[in-house]
Amino acid sequence: MPLAVLVGVDLGAPHFDKELEELGLLADTAGMRVVARITCKRQAPDAALFVGSGKADEIKLLAQMHGATEILFDQSLSPAQQRNLERHCELPVNDRTMLILTIFAQRARSHEGKLQVELARLQYLSTRLVRRWSHLERQSGGIGMRGGPGEKQIELDRRMLGESIKRTKERLAKVVKQRSTQRRQRARRDAFTISLVGYTNAGKSTLFNALVKARAYTADQLFATLDTTTRQLYLGEAGRSVSLSDTVGFIRDLPHGLVDAFRATLQEAADADLLLHVVDASNPNFPEQMAEVALVLREIGAADVPQLLVFNKLDALDKARWPLQLQDVFEVDGQPVPRIFLSAQSGEGLPALRLKLAELAMAKIPAAEVQAQSPVWHEDAPRLGTIDE
Repeated sequence: MPLAVLVGVDLGAPHFDKELEELGLLADTAGMRVVARITCKRQAPDAALFVGSGKADEIKLLAQMHGATEILFDQSLSPAQQRNLERHCELPVNDRTMLILTIFAQRARSHEGKLQVELARLQYLSTRLVRRWSHLERQSGGIGMRGGPGEKQIELDRRMLGESIKRTKERLAKVVKQRSTQRRQRARRDAFTISLVGYTNAGKSTLFNALVKARAYTADQLFATLDTTTRQLYLGEAGRSVSLSDTVGFIRDLPHGLVDAFRATLQEAADADLLLHVVDASNPNFPEQMAEVALVLREIGAADVPQLLVFNKLDALDKARWPLQLQDVFEVDGQPVPRIFLSAQSGEGLPALRLKLAELAMAKIPAAEVQAQSPVWHEDAPRLGTIDE
């Protein structure tokens, strides 16, 4: 098992993870064991080593002390910074982007998912050819080894990567076309479509299984599932079935290459009639996680799709923080959005969710227009707060 040292650099961002907790979860998900953590504060990244030579020496010494085999940065590194750090520390150095790509490559199961991950990986590697090859001498050209100096090996590798990216995009375009055809068929049948979205490990797949009795893979880890699964959900109160899709989870600083590669999958959310935004109510950082989800939704054109907030993991929430009502409204970007508290694990609140979905399916009106009563809280209980707090 690879042994990793985690490095975080506080550049003044509001969401800096002082304990490197999320990076540690990502490393664990990728099959690594964290042996040490180190953080530092800088006004701006060092152009050569990102952290400066003194801190780089400290990281190298820490890695040697713990017998680490790899160094992981919580921020994205430029190709030059990554190369310089590897030379300085004499160990493989990777960043958050590469770690997420590694996890996606391990978890993708469907043909579509594998294509999307492969495209993102190729696009990432295309900027890092310089550090991936040591045989950058020119090839000898001409017959009998005579003639000009020929092409550099890196030029051949770059061209091969470009051709692979082109082929993968063409194959992925066919998948996009197939998904588009399926969505048009659902639209002709006047199907009401619902997509589950949310931060990774918020419990989307567990909720999906609880609603439709599916067997989607679930685990208490980041990115437990990547492939979109769609099932029919029968709502007895509405006397009809709706289409429910489980999508890939989002995360802070989700690589743009992955957003682009998974656009075919995420289009399910953009074309949905309703988004079930699943939130881990037990996580104290849920407002920041909601903001990250909103950021990705805007990027894929799904910001205006009506939402119903599902505050999951009620069973993991301290009893003192339970609301008296499991249904209320929650302010997001100045707009009231209906919210339901539930536990997909224990089943608490699921009947209320099914009833709310039936109301929306029958009316086919934006979720934000559904009337909800104001929240009532215990006097001694801290309020969960809004996304702007």
